[in-house]
Amino acid sequence: MKKILLLSDTHGFIDDQILKFVHHADEVWHAGDIGNIKVADTISKVKPLRGVYGNIDGKEIRSQFPLDNKFTVENVSVWMTHIGGYPNRYNNRIRADLKKLKPKIFISGHSHILKVQYDKKLDLLHLNPGAAGKHGFHSIRTMLRFELDKEEIKNLEIIELAKRT
Repeated sequence: MKKILLLSDTHGFIDDQILKFVHHADEVWHAGDIGNIKVADTISKVKPLRGVYGNIDGKEIRSQFPLDNKFTVENVSVWMTHIGGYPNRYNNRIRADLKKLKPKIFISGHSHILKVQYDKKLDLLHLNPGAAGKHGFHSIRTMLRFELDKEEIKNLEIIELAKRT
C-alpha cells in the first residue's frame, strides 16, 4: 500500500502546511506549475517526488520533469500531465492516446479547480488537486490524498489548506 499526496500549481510557494502532509505520504505527485526548483527540492528531501512541468515552469524544472508522466504504482496505471482537460473535454494533444492507453487514474492541474470525477466512457478516475500555491484566482488552497493498494484506489480525501492571502 502507498499513501499518495497529490498537489499542483504551487507557483514557487511551499510552506509548513504543505510539508506537514508531505511527511505523512509515501510519495508526492506534483501536477505542474511547480514554479521553481526550490519547491521540488524541498519536497524531494522529505519524500519521493513524481511530477510534470507546467506552462509557467522554466528550463530548470523542464529539465527534471517531463510534459507527461506515465507510471504504475501498486498495479494502478497513472497518466499525469499539467494541461489535460477533463472528461468529455480532454485536451486535443492527449485525447487519442488517452483513449488507447486508458490509465486507471488521469491527473491534470492548470485550472486551479479541484475536481474528482469518474469518466465512465474511458473507465478512469480523473483527478485535479486544485492549487496548493498562493498565485491564481482560487480562494482556498487544496490538495488530494489517497491510498493505492493492490489495484485499488482507497480513502480519497480533499485537503483544504489556509485561504489564499
